[in-house]
Amino acid sequence: MNVRRGHGHGRRRGADGSTGTGRFFAPGELRIALLALIAEQPGHGYELMTRLEARFAGAYQASAGAVYPTLQQIEDEQLALREVDGGRKVFHITDAGRLEVAAHVDEIEAIWARATVRGEWGMLRDPNAAEIVAPALRLIKAAVATIVRAHGDPAVVERVRGVLEHARRELKAIDRDRGHHR
Repeated sequence: MNVRRGHGHGRRRGADGSTGTGRFFAPGELRIALLALIAEQPGHGYELMTRLEARFAGAYQASAGAVYPTLQQIEDEQLALREVDGGRKVFHITDAGRLEVAAHVDEIEAIWARATVRGEWGMLRDPNAAEIVAPALRLIKAAVATIVRAHGDPAVVERVRGVLEHARRELKAIDRDRGHHR
């Protein structure tokens, strides 16, 4: 049995858990994530893709070109069985698959934690967010540039932090006020 296991050792992860390559999953992680989903509940390819996307609150969408070959690998490794159910090829976990999931429980928890963090940013995909994303990014750029030009002067850093915290409080107040007027 040819088992490929990538753990992404030596790769730096970004704030959202990505590997810096523009991809969320390090080598081998999509395999273990799909296997974990199958262990939770059997599913066909598209359903597993949808459940994976749901874990990310829509902020990540797996491609069929990545998912289907990985499902084939999982089946080849006899970690899941594919059965036809109502015309769909549904994957069911095997005992070997359960053991594989159990062997990677910490890795799976880390993947789902990263998915939660990425999902928190999923709201940026909302069309209404487009109205404020550019001004917000300009604000962040100005804050960073101010600190860089001040060479990290603690007084400047604290003042910039205060400006940003004040803006955050103002936005929370708008949100609170809006909620009370519904």
